[in-house]
Amino acid sequence: MFGWLFHLGLDAFIISAFLAGIRRSTGLTPALSQVPNKDIRQLLRSYLEVGEYAFDFAVVVFGRSSYFERKH
Repeated sequence: MFGWLFHLGLDAFIISAFLAGIRRSTGLTPALSQVPNKDIRQLLRSYLEVGEYAFDFAVVVFGRSSYFERKH
């Protein structure tokens, strides 16, 4: 049971970071304004902010690594 919940949480975390990457590279983001319930809308907004944090963290870690280089 615990393993399944951990797996589900990790999947949600990865999807959130993936959506943050799409937002950063294309500008596309989920249309949260179409969610009728404001509490669920706020929950989704917080969920997407976690992905933004994860994406930023990954960029910093990879940027400091000698195994990655920036190409423009």
